[in-house]
Amino acid sequence: MLWVISYDIVDDRRRLRLAKLLSDYGHRVQKSVFECDLDDRRFLALKNQVERLIDHEEDSVRYYALCSRCRRAVEVSGWGTVREEEEVIIV
Repeated sequence: MLWVISYDIVDDRRRLRLAKLLSDYGHRVQKSVFECDLDDRRFLALKNQVERLIDHEEDSVRYYALCSRCRRAVEVSGWGTVREEEEVIIV
């Protein structure tokens, strides 16, 4: 499942830590937006780490799940490209 994750983090240090965490799971497509191709287990692991990192009184993180049909409908204006699904090969 493709997850689009956006955030608004008040504190610079927490914001940098969150961006580093998200970059371990996906690709930055805008300053505060990442696209992460995750199965359920990896999504829950990521979300649990985010929950421990953010300040729930000041910060906001949003998770948008895109089905395969919705993923194909993504369009980009300006710089950037739509990332293709990574092909998985099991040997």
